[in-house]
Amino acid sequence: MPMNIQVVGAGGWGLALTRRLALNGHAVRLWCREEDNPDALRDTRESPALLPGVRLPDSVDVVRDITPDVDLAVYAVPSHIMRHASGAFRFSPRTVRVSVAKGIENDTLLRMSEVIAQVAPDGGPVVALSGPTHAEEVGRDLPASIVAAGTDPDACDLVQNAFFAPNFRVYTSPDIIGVELGGSLKNVIAIAAGACDGFALGDNAKAAMMTRGLAEIARLGITCGADPLTFSGLSGMGDLIVTCASHHSRNRRVGELLAKGQTLDEILGGSPMVAEGVRTTKSAKALAEKMGVDMPLSNAVHAVLFEGASAREALTGLMLREARPERG
Repeated sequence: MPMNIQVVGAGGWGLALTRRLALNGHAVRLWCREEDNPDALRDTRESPALLPGVRLPDSVDVVRDITPDVDLAVYAVPSHIMRHASGAFRFSPRTVRVSVAKGIENDTLLRMSEVIAQVAPDGGPVVALSGPTHAEEVGRDLPASIVAAGTDPDACDLVQNAFFAPNFRVYTSPDIIGVELGGSLKNVIAIAAGACDGFALGDNAKAAMMTRGLAEIARLGITCGADPLTFSGLSGMGDLIVTCASHHSRNRRVGELLAKGQTLDEILGGSPMVAEGVRTTKSAKALAEKMGVDMPLSNAVHAVLFEGASAREALTGLMLREARPERG
């Protein structure tokens, strides 16, 4: 059944999801910031800087305001903008709000669904949509699978039905904690995996980095109340694999360029896209300390990004840690 949907945010992921929803027959309004030039996007139906070659269907209404009474409100904004966006735009209590951002707020250590619920408590249920889905491929209709997670089964079903397509398979999950933490923390591990690429350390080192990274993601997630099985699924292992391995991955690219000698400021200043893992690294370290969880890989990434350590020193330090059983 066609729905009325408001998408907030016209970045690469917002554009790809807007296109998917419009092709599914829904009435979609896309809110675009003034600095993102909504007039040009409305006229050309494309953003060459963010998602070149991917065209929005003519049915999409590119707007500067929002319609409150919609079936779904999709927040496609960076995690550090989520609090502002979810507070600035209020929707009907019947509206299901969907977070597609992958991050943990720095100051509060809240997941994105928690930020939305806190800022707009009068709204409807919140669903997190997360998984191994690069906008560059979803926008070109390449096959992908994703998870709609939330504590309200009806809301998850609604989101599943809205996005489901022959080339975009949507699963549901009640484990919103695990799905959000898996989607956020894998960006931190991807920076470490990118450093392996930058140093040309080979497949063995990168496989070990990804495997031990997943172990510490699961360790923190389970301590926070997540289902252990979530981390072997799409929003855990699946998202980790694609983010650590893909040439589309901005977080992997950050680690690669750090290993090649660029500074963090140079890397971030050279791309219009947001690498969520940089901010999430701060949150990961703080959350792990709060929960009493050992996360050596995440701590090593934090040392490189914010404590002046070199990527080579951090990798050497990880290899020289005290020997222990694999499950230790």
